[in-house]
Amino acid sequence: MDRPSRLAVWDRRRAGVLLPLSALTSPLGRGGRAVIDWLAAARFTLWQVLPLGPPGADGSPYWVSSDEAGNPAFVDAAEAPPATGARYERFLEDSAPWLEEFALFSALTRAQHGAPFWRWPQPLRERAPEALAAARRDLADALERVRQEQYAFSVQWQALRAYAHERGVRLCGDLPFYVAPSAVATWSQRGLFQLAADGSPAAVGGVPPDYFSSLGQMWGNPLYDWQALARTDYRFWVQRVGAQLERLDLLRLDHFRALAAHWAIPAAAKDARSGSWQPTPGAALLETLGRAFPDLPLIAEDLGVITAEVEQLLVRFRLPGMRVLQFAFDGGDNPHLPHRHVRDCVVYTGTHDNDTTRGWYDALEPAVAQRADLYLGVPADAQPGALIRAALASVAQLAVIPAQDLLGLPSSARLNTPGTVSGNWTWQLPPHALTPSLAAHFARLNDIYGR
Repeated sequence: MDRPSRLAVWDRRRAGVLLPLSALTSPLGRGGRAVIDWLAAARFTLWQVLPLGPPGADGSPYWVSSDEAGNPAFVDAAEAPPATGARYERFLEDSAPWLEEFALFSALTRAQHGAPFWRWPQPLRERAPEALAAARRDLADALERVRQEQYAFSVQWQALRAYAHERGVRLCGDLPFYVAPSAVATWSQRGLFQLAADGSPAAVGGVPPDYFSSLGQMWGNPLYDWQALARTDYRFWVQRVGAQLERLDLLRLDHFRALAAHWAIPAAAKDARSGSWQPTPGAALLETLGRAFPDLPLIAEDLGVITAEVEQLLVRFRLPGMRVLQFAFDGGDNPHLPHRHVRDCVVYTGTHDNDTTRGWYDALEPAVAQRADLYLGVPADAQPGALIRAALASVAQLAVIPAQDLLGLPSSARLNTPGTVSGNWTWQLPPHALTPSLAAHFARLNDIYGR
């Protein structure tokens, strides 16, 4: 079946659901198909997921060790394809530019009990050819397991995407702005990052104090060496975006504001308050990406400290930004208020970093809750239904609702709390939660609001 144009995602008003694959059982097989069937029945035409790569030790999908590899935990083992024959050989040949390096990095990480590469024996850390050749011999079985895992991911993802397209559902993914500290790229392309002599981060990314944390957020991801990237015409970024567009119809670029300036924190700092804003050649990068991908289907995650420079990038490159209704009612002429929305934006009730809408409302100060109720024209305790209706009614071409809000779940279903290091990324979709009656309810709403 021919794949639809990426630009076709914007051909009409759409509604989507934010539901990470990690919340499902067998997400690339039976679990994923069941979600797509429910989305189609509920007249949702987009499924937004989080980054698909191998996550960090804490499960964070924003600490990916490879942009090209998929998380093998998503594979439906009962439907794993046989790693034999012409199709497998073709996969190995087509994927060789990234797969062999990733397989070796992954196998070495396991052999070193999960230690970051800068703590490996010096010959492996420094990629001595003799040490790498010996590792490929000694770890041959482990390398083949990684190849087969990635083949299974590729086959099942392609099948799931085709299944979604057949039912009118498009797939939206998420690209982390940074890579993990110990990643294939930081090990094999150290010159592209701000690293210490041993390969550990010299400076890390994050954000200053904000809505989520009075200390700011210190993510630990190494910063790019933007001058080095510019000398290669941003080839690394072209490759990482291209890898996602091979899989997805729409791509959210996380932490878009860092394309105007990024918050640089010394790696030894105690918290993010020690950081400073440093310029980023975002316009040059976006120009390069536009040349490589003329129909570049990006959503800009333009949340946080938004400056005129960030807004200029959005306008110049005609990128839709985000509006989050949970941010809308703190007072003033807030751009997240529904009457401030524009057609070319994506409206959310909340994101993967927010509390559930029910939890958000329960924790509001009384004055803010009253302001929200008055604006929405609803009685107290009408959430999350009122916020969902406001999102669907918005002029925004795309509205996305987290699955937890569809189900009216409390704070215990929150996926991630920024600035914390434990208890995140573990939420699971309750069994049989996506019922036919719930699908019928949202089908009526999507019809009423022209989505």
